Amino acid sequence: MSHAKNITPGAPIDLHGRIALVTGATGQLGRVMVEALAAYGADVAIHYRADKAFAEALAARVTANGRRALTVQADIMDGAAIAGMGATIRAGLGDPDIVVLNAVSHGASFLPIMESPPEFFVDQFTSCTMQAVHLAHTFAPAMRARKQGRFIGISSDCAHQLHAREGAYSAAKRGMDGIFRTLAKELGPDGITVNQVAPGWTISERSRATPDDDADYIKRVPLRRRGTDQEIAAAVAFLASDLAGFITGLWLPVTGGTAMPGI
Repeated sequence: MSHAKNITPGAPIDLHGRIALVTGATGQLGRVMVEALAAYGADVAIHYRADKAFAEALAARVTANGRRALTVQADIMDGAAIAGMGATIRAGLGDPDIVVLNAVSHGASFLPIMESPPEFFVDQFTSCTMQAVHLAHTFAPAMRARKQGRFIGISSDCAHQLHAREGAYSAAKRGMDGIFRTLAKELGPDGITVNQVAPGWTISERSRATPDDDADYIKRVPLRRRGTDQEIAAAVAFLASDLAGFITGLWLPVTGGTAMPGI
């Protein structure tokens, strides 16, 4: 049976003593999540697929701020590779307390369903839904043994809005949602929370360097602006912390109001 933790009013997010894994850590959102989790005290395993140089530079920034960091390469489309990544992290840092599913394949184009080959759907399902399954198989047993842990998936407002030309991606994120919500029920008795953060169209390093034509999009956002990578990372850090210890099964839109799931 899991036990409640006393939360002192005004307590900050504190991840000291925790080990976090971020998949897709060299991506536009992943890199900011890594630095945020480390800033709140976590040691971080930095997963990358191909950009070893950036992963190592990111690790150097984490260690320069007093936290431990480990870079680890893996193909998140391959369950055996994810299991191998788990062994590497276990040997180098220890078993993660926090697992953030952020990596996603870019192997499918945004086309109407009738023009999309079946391979697009398989690619996205493997990337989003099966990655969730493999991460659970690899990291949940140690969390269960400790009676605590955090799984956090990065979803998308696309999973709620279901726009045309986004069938493969939206369906895969919906599949991931089904895995995460079910895991929330299955792992909850062991004190493990399972939640998702769903960004809208987010400002990141890339869009700061090359501004987007986003005027029409902003008109549809109740808060009349786009969110930032830091705001996504802040939501992840909150869900990783003890402050969110009684929150599980959540699909949290960080969208400025473009996605408002019903109750």
